[in-house]
Amino acid sequence: MQYELPSIIPKGIFRTYDIRGEANESGVSPGIAYAIGLVFGSMVQQKGGREVIVGRDGRLTGFELTQALVVGLRQSGCDVIDIGQVPTPLVYFATKTLSANSGIMVTASHNPGHHNGFKSVLDGVTLSTEGVQMLYQRITEHDWMVASQQGGYREHEIIEPYIRYVSEQVQLQRPLKVVVDCGNGIAGVVAPALYRAIGCEVIELFCEVDGHFPNHHPDPTIPENLDDIRAAVKAHHADVGLAFDGDGDRLGLITNEGEIIWPDRQLLFFAQDVLKQHPGSKIVFDVKCTNHLPQKITEWGGVPIMNQTGHSLIKKRMIAESAPFAGEMSGHIFFNDEWFGFDDGAYVGARALRIVASQSSTCSELFQVLPDSMNTPELKLPMAEEKKSAFMDALIEGDFGDAKRITIDGLRVDFGYGWGLVRPSNTSAYLVIRFEAKTQDQLNVIQTCFRNALLSIDPDLELPF
Repeated sequence: MQYELPSIIPKGIFRTYDIRGEANESGVSPGIAYAIGLVFGSMVQQKGGREVIVGRDGRLTGFELTQALVVGLRQSGCDVIDIGQVPTPLVYFATKTLSANSGIMVTASHNPGHHNGFKSVLDGVTLSTEGVQMLYQRITEHDWMVASQQGGYREHEIIEPYIRYVSEQVQLQRPLKVVVDCGNGIAGVVAPALYRAIGCEVIELFCEVDGHFPNHHPDPTIPENLDDIRAAVKAHHADVGLAFDGDGDRLGLITNEGEIIWPDRQLLFFAQDVLKQHPGSKIVFDVKCTNHLPQKITEWGGVPIMNQTGHSLIKKRMIAESAPFAGEMSGHIFFNDEWFGFDDGAYVGARALRIVASQSSTCSELFQVLPDSMNTPELKLPMAEEKKSAFMDALIEGDFGDAKRITIDGLRVDFGYGWGLVRPSNTSAYLVIRFEAKTQDQLNVIQTCFRNALLSIDPDLELPF
């Protein structure tokens, strides 16, 4: 089949750490997928490789985009190993366990159902800012190879080997009852079977893959998306609830009491366990995480490292620091100790279950002994892409008194008793805002300070706090 490149390449879909946008002719189109295949395949061969793993999630446009991607890869001279409809982490797993160490996943993660995109690994390294922009540049310049003989194609079953690999590694000391909510995302083809394989009784919620996402959107960072699983955990007297995003690389964790454990508190939970096995290690986390995390990492004998948000950026820093564990507030969590160092919601869930099963305490009791604070969820302030940069430059110069300013990713202002953060989203047209303090009164003070600073730049803003 022949594919035509759009006359105008939509630069906006080439983002900080992946490619995503609306799946249509002016956004993520088959023509774009074909061009990505040509360029990425050329990049693979320039790195000395030839094989590329390809997978896709359950979105309705996934098959069509994958077909175009495969044509481009093969025309560049690459051999394609198609692992079918799988969670994103299984593409990463395939690059670690099969003969190919490059791969592309067709997914838009937690974006709306009419979006799609691509996450990629080149020669074992997740593409982030520079690599994604290089893809864009080479597509606009038609800088790719066309082989005299196209590459090969074969399909490969990866789900069963993955479940076998994880279940051989993660053993539970006692059986647990777990509710699994996949939100009709692609995690449904793996998570329930995996947890049964390690000895759990599994209650399934919305585990049938359906790209319409008919029950709730598969994004466990949104509280209302967790209403069903919270109710089910309590109704079934389950030990734990595990919820997944659309492509299965992020995890939502619910205690036996139905309490949502946000990702930065998950990081506390896992960091303590990892540091018992690897004392003195570095732990990487992003700017949106609680202040308790660096404090407790230090107390437990580790070295805390704050980093810019973005799953590929966190992973890159983890590898550079030889850290056994890393994660971010969005729910991307990376084990680099017994695992391969990629973000994998199903595997993270298995590690959580192993910790709970090793204790006589309930999941809720295990989290009650960890520090907590007054905080907000991630708040979103809509803002056009073209306005973000100038707005953030002005905010960084705002009046925050003697508080410490951290500008590794947007602006995080530390007041000693709490902090506030404003950073531009890398995936959508809004600013991300979050606050934390020891008390509600202190939280109010921080929010007032930020409210004044934001409105001094644009008095017409409709603030979400």
